[in-house]
Amino acid sequence: MKTLMSIKNLQKYFPVKKDNFFQIGTDYVKANKDISVDIYEGETLGIVGESGCGKSTFGRTIIQLHRQTGGSTLYYGETIENFMPEYVQKVYRNLPKTSGDYAEDLNAIEAMELELEQLAGADKDHVFEMLRVKKIEFDNTYGNTLRLVGGLITHDNLKTVSSALLSRYAVASTAAKHKRDLDFEKDKQNMQAAFDQAEIDRLTKLVQADEEKLKAESEKIEALKAPLRGNEDFERFEEYMDEGIDLAALTKKETRILRKDLQIIFQDPYSSLDPRLTVGDIIGEGLLIHKFFKSKNDPGYQEYVLNIMEKCGLKAEFIHRYPHQFSGGQRQRIGIARALAVQPKFIVCDEAVSALDVSIQSQIINLLLDLRETNNLTYLFITHDLGVVRFISDRIGVMYFGHLVELGSAEEIFNNPKHPYTKQLINAIPSMDEDDATHWDVDEMHPDYEFHYSKDGARDPDWIEVTPDHFVATTLKDRDGYYAERKEQSHEFTTSQ
Repeated sequence: MKTLMSIKNLQKYFPVKKDNFFQIGTDYVKANKDISVDIYEGETLGIVGESGCGKSTFGRTIIQLHRQTGGSTLYYGETIENFMPEYVQKVYRNLPKTSGDYAEDLNAIEAMELELEQLAGADKDHVFEMLRVKKIEFDNTYGNTLRLVGGLITHDNLKTVSSALLSRYAVASTAAKHKRDLDFEKDKQNMQAAFDQAEIDRLTKLVQADEEKLKAESEKIEALKAPLRGNEDFERFEEYMDEGIDLAALTKKETRILRKDLQIIFQDPYSSLDPRLTVGDIIGEGLLIHKFFKSKNDPGYQEYVLNIMEKCGLKAEFIHRYPHQFSGGQRQRIGIARALAVQPKFIVCDEAVSALDVSIQSQIINLLLDLRETNNLTYLFITHDLGVVRFISDRIGVMYFGHLVELGSAEEIFNNPKHPYTKQLINAIPSMDEDDATHWDVDEMHPDYEFHYSKDGARDPDWIEVTPDHFVATTLKDRDGYYAERKEQSHEFTTSQ
């Protein structure tokens, strides 16, 4: 399956207001402490956990409604080549400066790895945790350099590399803008909005000319790589090359451009709608902001809005009504229609059905499933209702106080839970028939691992695969022996690739 978003070591901390003027330092509420997960195109990933565990913050942070404190969030719905954000230019320009620090930090990590092999017991666990944090910091600082420069970082003259990459960036950024403008005009054409065929023809010719220039610049880059090929370090770092867009590194303007791809359906179906706007204006607002239509008077505008309303189960005569005139279920349909109107690729459903009656919940869930199939949507479905998440999700992640503690298919999570917290959640599901109720042993012992998680922030450091594609956060009793037996390396705390 194609990865749509790759989240590595995500952290989101909120500063707490100081009690008095003389207080030293800043305290933080650590809503998301260290979350790593891939979200695949076309799937529904459910996130469950009790209130206050950081579910909603996680959903809002990955689409950058909250700016993340640390970690990386890579988006693959667009590529670096087709977007060319400003941070790429900064990485290329600062390459000669950052390389020395990079080598120093990498040597420190390697030294800690050697030290780890000589230790045992509590000392080894302490160094293991320090190494994990060091690798996260390393990725936060140098991740984009490795992803954009790759094996060329081993070149003897990084000023020459920087100059060549900047030269290519100048051409590629112009080409990316022309491609975006061309795709935008084609999208307007598909939406039956007013489009300029002459502009489409002009942009098509510009894109073709850009591709020729880009080919010449790429040949210069390949010439720099040629003498390095076969070198062990070059091949190692070349594998870090990545086409994903780092959402956290984008400017506000760039984030706004991608906002149409990354939408959210809010928990409260009333307060998330502007009471001063009609249904038609609410749904069409995003279309005007992203300039799919120049104004509400454009031919095709009202027809498109009515088509979206019909898809979401809203009658045409509702278009001039206001939010207060609708029930909770209808308001949520308006919220869904608003998100769907700009043709997104990824939607965060933040407790999208929790405020609705059970009968209405089923209608909204079926609507979301139908829209996913017809529009190839990807959902992050956040809820505390285990019955709902089991029905709608392909995979389920369980969160506990800012950490992801278990991840697997919906069937695996419910039929073979491993983490004690997951078992507690499932045991709490009410049943009409006590004989049919499944009760999982929270204190079950395992030969290879144990659990030491707690509310005060302590976490289990190992992320292991207990069955195929079923992962759990735990503490291995014999870490070296566990991985030696399976002839594999720990994959959780390696530098993000």
